[in-house]
Amino acid sequence: MQNKLPEIRIVLLNTFHPGNIGAAARAMKTMGIKELVLVNPKCFPDTEATSRAAGAVELLEQAKVVSSLEQAIEDCTQVFGTSARQTHSFSRPQKSAEEAALWVKQNPAEKVAIVFGGERDGMSSHELNLCQQILFIPGDSDYSVLNVSAAAQIVCYELFKSMGEDRDMVTSETEADTTSEPPKLVSQRELNNFYSHLEELLIERNYIRPEQQSDTLKKLRTLINRAEPSAKEVNLLRGMIKALSRNGTQ
Repeated sequence: MQNKLPEIRIVLLNTFHPGNIGAAARAMKTMGIKELVLVNPKCFPDTEATSRAAGAVELLEQAKVVSSLEQAIEDCTQVFGTSARQTHSFSRPQKSAEEAALWVKQNPAEKVAIVFGGERDGMSSHELNLCQQILFIPGDSDYSVLNVSAAAQIVCYELFKSMGEDRDMVTSETEADTTSEPPKLVSQRELNNFYSHLEELLIERNYIRPEQQSDTLKKLRTLINRAEPSAKEVNLLRGMIKALSRNGTQ
């Protein structure tokens, strides 16, 4: 039976060991996920990556290499940043790999990216701030940090498992009843354009000061991301900003 998973992109950040890229590609192919984007890999292409990919070499050949996370996710409508553990320091939705897979199953129209940090440092606070949701993989409290390719295998498996038994039924239901589909979420490119526009207005109106800028914008981004705005809702907000930006507003 052919796998019909929704559009899913696996993004690897700053991967140091090329073997992990190949192993992640193999993990993806075994679970029917084919889109791989690499952000600033240390060594790629590389013979070790090819060797570890085994029968998934075509995923490496088709992989896109970019210089920033913003580029990697700009056309996606929902981004999951991975973390080794659940933590109260994140003020946005946090889901286990299994819960994230259920979200993807329930939102088949969305273009989803799942981002894995580098082996040494994981994801930075800036990179996590670009994600709408946090995906964590529970592990032993003494040592819960997974190898990046092992983490990718777990997440890809949960995605496949979630869709596996009824993926054809979900696809046919989606095609048969398009009127019940939720509004499509906004792409990261459009969302970042909105944030840039909002920042310009807030600076112009002295709502934020230079010393507060980073913290205030981070809180606003988290607030809006938590709402999972649709493209139409973001267009509405941008229209409001344009109206407030005009000279002579009262």
